[in-house]
Amino acid sequence: MNKIRAEHLARKACVYIRQSTFDQVQNNRESRLRQYSLADRARSLGWPDVSVIDDDLGRSGSGIHRPGFERLLAALCSGEIGAVFCIEASRLARNGRDWHTLLEFCRLVGTILVDEDGIYDPREPNDRLLLGMKGTLSEMELSTFRQRSQAALDQKAKRGELFMSVPIGYVRAPNDRIEKDPDQRIREALDLVFRKFREMGSVRQVLLWIRQEHIELPAANYGAEGRHIVWKLPVYNTLLHILTNPTYAGAYAFGKTKTIVRIENGRKRLHGGKQVNREDWQVLIVDHHATYISWDEYESNRKLITDNANMKGTMVRGAVKRGSTLLAGLLRCGHCGRKLHVAYSGIDGKVGRYDCRGSMINHGGPKCISFGAFRIDRLVSEEILRRLEPLGIRASLEALEHKRISEDERIRHKELALEQARYEASRARRQYDAIDPENRLVASELERRWNEALTIQAQRQAELDELREHPEDALSDAAREEIMRLGADLESLWNHPASPIEIKKRILRTVLKEIVVTKQGSTIRTLLHWQGGDHTELVFESNRTGQHRWSTAAETVDIVRALARSLPDMAIASVINRLGKRTAKGLSWTAARVCILRRDHSIAAYREGERQERNELNAAEVAAVLGVSGATVLRLIRIKELPATQACAGAPWIVKRIDVDALIARREAFTGPQSANPDQLSIDLQ
Repeated sequence: MNKIRAEHLARKACVYIRQSTFDQVQNNRESRLRQYSLADRARSLGWPDVSVIDDDLGRSGSGIHRPGFERLLAALCSGEIGAVFCIEASRLARNGRDWHTLLEFCRLVGTILVDEDGIYDPREPNDRLLLGMKGTLSEMELSTFRQRSQAALDQKAKRGELFMSVPIGYVRAPNDRIEKDPDQRIREALDLVFRKFREMGSVRQVLLWIRQEHIELPAANYGAEGRHIVWKLPVYNTLLHILTNPTYAGAYAFGKTKTIVRIENGRKRLHGGKQVNREDWQVLIVDHHATYISWDEYESNRKLITDNANMKGTMVRGAVKRGSTLLAGLLRCGHCGRKLHVAYSGIDGKVGRYDCRGSMINHGGPKCISFGAFRIDRLVSEEILRRLEPLGIRASLEALEHKRISEDERIRHKELALEQARYEASRARRQYDAIDPENRLVASELERRWNEALTIQAQRQAELDELREHPEDALSDAAREEIMRLGADLESLWNHPASPIEIKKRILRTVLKEIVVTKQGSTIRTLLHWQGGDHTELVFESNRTGQHRWSTAAETVDIVRALARSLPDMAIASVINRLGKRTAKGLSWTAARVCILRRDHSIAAYREGERQERNELNAAEVAAVLGVSGATVLRLIRIKELPATQACAGAPWIVKRIDVDALIARREAFTGPQSANPDQLSIDLQ
């Protein structure tokens, strides 16, 4: 029975063409020609109008977005297609959903399917059954292919021989191996990155140093000829990839990432690059190939980078910062388990204070603990120095060696860059010499490349000459002796004003894992967890109000206590400033500072009228009572005719009212000769 009827021929035929990968499109030419030849077969069967849909060349038929297949379904729904041609069912679809959708549309609109084996009408039960089996076999075939391929890849990965890509610094070798790149400049550039991270302990600080020194690092550039190396200033992710890639530690790792499948807008979407935990890696082979760093150093680098991430949770220590406190990031609350915060106050923000804000943030309650940073920083530093004292001399020697290496590494990197620039210029010259000068179309381009190479060479030479003409200041003999002396006296070195706070923090983080702090009343207990597993407990009392390292002299406090009974704060500040007294920090006195001192030492402020309530008068008031000048009152006090007291030199004289009354009584009882002036007082000089 002929399945091609007039209603089919009245509509056009459609030839669907698909190949799964771009490699098949390039290399499997015969398969593509077979599919295009179906158009001739359609014409021979009687279809005058034949359209070809080849939008899906290089696309898989497993269900990923296919614009050509969607065009075919749209044309079927419009009823303009009478037959669909393909060489086999797997070309139309490799999954049951698309295959059965196509069959259903063909049944509804009366479209037949034609392949190399026959003609099928989806409206007939037997043909539909046969087409369903073909679609199932096509889907099963693809699953089998994938399973076999994945099993082969997994087997090769388990032997450590599967390399999807090779990181910078390594090249592929025969027998599915990798080895270090023979380019010395590449190897030394990578060594510089690892050495600087070992020195600075921060990816960002290494990046800033490298860019400041204009040191270029190798990067991969992929073109038609494969991978080739280009040199450029790095970005943060470049350094992070180098420092966290286990390949540089000699380990083979496979399955570090996975692909997640999601349904978005009714379509399958693949999201690759999802990081997998270390324990879930498919393969990890340590000591697999030549290394740039040891596996232990790689693990240490990974842990340090994780600890530097401040926003990765409450259990990480955070990166070393420039604050004046030494233990920021190491302290943990022994009551709630959260990391302690640090806050700064005072002049220039140098006064640190640790506190736990967990209860306050989560429950609105008070802070768990809060205490000043100075005492705990000092006690922990003393404990560290006590344990590190035997290493002082060795540290001094290493510091001298580090100074020598740091002077050489920049010059060495520029020398390698110059050597490569010379090679590139020489290569460009040889290419120019090899061409016929008359062929200007080629010779002009080669001449331009030669000039560019010479320009780069001159630039590299100038940079190297600049470094050699202005080297870093070499250490003098006196400086070397000073470093050795400080190595024998670690405490002086630690407390030296020029000692960088960042270095101190890194030393503390190297030997300490964390410090757990609890507080009961005014007693603070700290438990030091050393990196080796040991523990040390330090106990100290927190300062009470007014107790701190900036203590005002007791003499000054006594003077303020005495003056506060007769003068306000502004007047007290004037008196003690005239005496040359200074605050604990060497500042002059103001009314505000006098007020703080009184509050810290529980000295009551002067109250207006307080002196009069105690029947005490100052010199001016005595002069008003006696009707004499202030100088006369001071003379009476000096000759001890009028008893008076003074808190300190320069302070006002205080006279009791009873002594003034006694003076007046003696004057009235005096019967000696009087002056003609009725205002003249009589003074008993006996």
